[in-house]
Amino acid sequence: MPARSNVFADAIDRLTGAIGRAAAWLVLVVVGLQFTLVAARYVFGVGSIWLNETVIYAHAGLFLLAAAWTLKAGGHVRVDIFYERATPRTRAIVDLAGALLLLLPFTLVMLWLAAPYAARSWAILERSREASGLPLVFVLKTLIPAFAVLLALQGVAQAIRAWAQLRKRRR
Repeated sequence: MPARSNVFADAIDRLTGAIGRAAAWLVLVVVGLQFTLVAARYVFGVGSIWLNETVIYAHAGLFLLAAAWTLKAGGHVRVDIFYERATPRTRAIVDLAGALLLLLPFTLVMLWLAAPYAARSWAILERSREASGLPLVFVLKTLIPAFAVLLALQGVAQAIRAWAQLRKRRR
């Protein structure tokens, strides 16, 4: 029977995976709208601030919402050039130290700074400065604390798995 901590880590993986897979569909939105914008501008000589901002919002949503899923899949850049050839125990130590000393403090500071920033935007229902822009700047700014929470959760899952690997190897 798996330990409760592994069950919790699995739940985090499912959550970040579901959100990441859903966010991945934004690639189609970005490509489709950007193609439409370029064609409209160069073929018909018209532009759209609203569509341009939609591309920016979708691009931001893609990266901010899929970052934790990318971490889970091992898609982030690793500084440790020896990681690939390291033993499972050494990898677990690197993952645990990275999660506890770098990732979690970073995400907690980001959440601490971004939550009031997003809250202020919600308080005034901030909208685009452009007359024909999107009236949803507050939603875009909400993605920043969401990013921090999702990345912190995935860091916790990474730390749980690394700790379990270290405990398993010790026995």
